Amino acid sequence: MKAVESLRSQRDQIQLIAQTMVRVFQRGGVVYLCGNGGSASDAQHIAAELIGKLSMNRVPLPAIALTTNTSVITAVANDFSFEDVFVRQVQALVTERDMLVGISTSGESRNVIQALAEARRKGAATAAMTGSGGEMGKHADIVLSIPSRLTPRIQEAHITAGHIICDLVEQIMFANRGTGDE
Repeated sequence: MKAVESLRSQRDQIQLIAQTMVRVFQRGGVVYLCGNGGSASDAQHIAAELIGKLSMNRVPLPAIALTTNTSVITAVANDFSFEDVFVRQVQALVTERDMLVGISTSGESRNVIQALAEARRKGAATAAMTGSGGEMGKHADIVLSIPSRLTPRIQEAHITAGHIICDLVEQIMFANRGTGDE
């Protein structure tokens, strides 16, 4: 199944993730994102779109990819385990006003699953972006599941969904305020 067709089946989840992010930003919260490998890149890409801009020149939105602090990641992996690299950050940073988006093509990344479970325990909103299957969805309020087992197709759909989510966030929050490009 192609990425575009996959995204059509996830339309409601994409809208729900965007609406949840808007609520988080409106109450002064932060959107945190995490994943491994290509999913780590997607987490960073989405955070960059929220802080920078996708289409509109607007105020930056608070978003942090938990994949970028190599000192924290390597210290936690060395002193505890690689499974703890995201959950320790969630324990330190995430509050009930925030949201955690976990990204994993397999839905089986233990470190992402633990982070989602901890964020949910703390009362934060949670979303999982995954392929078809995996345990990760059991630990998220919203599950965007791309119906494929092919990693490249799932990743293509994830970053496209990320762009759509960021676009929806901008439209909902800033459409009536102008782009600032005038």
